[in-house]
Amino acid sequence: MKAMVLQSANRPLELIYCPVPEPEDNQLLIKVRACGVCRTDLHIVDGELTDPKPRLIPGHEIVGEVVAVGAAVHGFKTGDRVGVPWLGWTCGACHSCSTGRENLCDTPRFTGYTMDGGYAEYTVADARFCFPIPERFSDSEAAPLLCAGLIGYRSYRLAGRFHSLGIYGFGAAAHIVTQIAVHEGREVYAFTKPGDVAAQGFARKLGAVWAGGSEDVPPVALDAAIIFAPVGALVPLALRATAKGGTVVCGGIHMSDIPSFPYRLLWEERVVRSVANLTREDGERLLEAACRVPVRTSVQTYGLEQANEALEDLRAGRIEGAAVLIP
Repeated sequence: MKAMVLQSANRPLELIYCPVPEPEDNQLLIKVRACGVCRTDLHIVDGELTDPKPRLIPGHEIVGEVVAVGAAVHGFKTGDRVGVPWLGWTCGACHSCSTGRENLCDTPRFTGYTMDGGYAEYTVADARFCFPIPERFSDSEAAPLLCAGLIGYRSYRLAGRFHSLGIYGFGAAAHIVTQIAVHEGREVYAFTKPGDVAAQGFARKLGAVWAGGSEDVPPVALDAAIIFAPVGALVPLALRATAKGGTVVCGGIHMSDIPSFPYRLLWEERVVRSVANLTREDGERLLEAACRVPVRTSVQTYGLEQANEALEDLRAGRIEGAAVLIP
């Protein structure tokens, strides 16, 4: 099969030919139909996430067809369409797992990071961490839901009770969360790179009541804010824009250093919190919400061998919505 492989950080992915993997007892062998290109992939390729498996096949927003099942698999059969997310395996026994927080497992495995992912024609995945994909979504439309949607929705839920929501960084996750928030009657205020009128127009088209640059002050005090851009300097800006008792959620796996800021920005019971990974319950809830709204993902598709081009377009901010590879 063809696969795009990371040989070492800060180098382009290389196209290689390798054997089709064989599923273990709890695994599915999946023919990849689509794989989203996530900012986490950029963090891995750029060496900001430092412990990928050797000769890694990236990609953790996978939609594909089951072509073989392991001996211990229940609930899936050949021909089923499934989604594979970032969280690929947990121990089930540590304190976090045993208290319903498998996203914080002590010894997790991650698709497209510590296990090979979906920048390939085939992949294997633990069936217990895969999701049936609703028929409503095409392969390419479903792919961004499996990380941008999942992490975005977890961030959205952990923002607490709110009416006005600020979103900093209007990419794949933001364009999904905005649709859910608007459907639920909330006001979305979109913050983009200063002067990015295209992203601001995209946000308004999806229902944002206001869009501006990241350093702009919104017309109302925000009840909550989610930061999807990996820029630590946005934390004090979001706190400045947030009302008393509001929550600022850092929704990424990596962020540049947060600069010092005066305590008055945090005072009055404001909260800053991070989001880590996902749970299988998050996946079930997100897919149900995406069908109910319904969410319409905006995607730009690339061939498998164009993975480096897709990553560069994502890095440069040239993608409206999400990038998806089609093997």
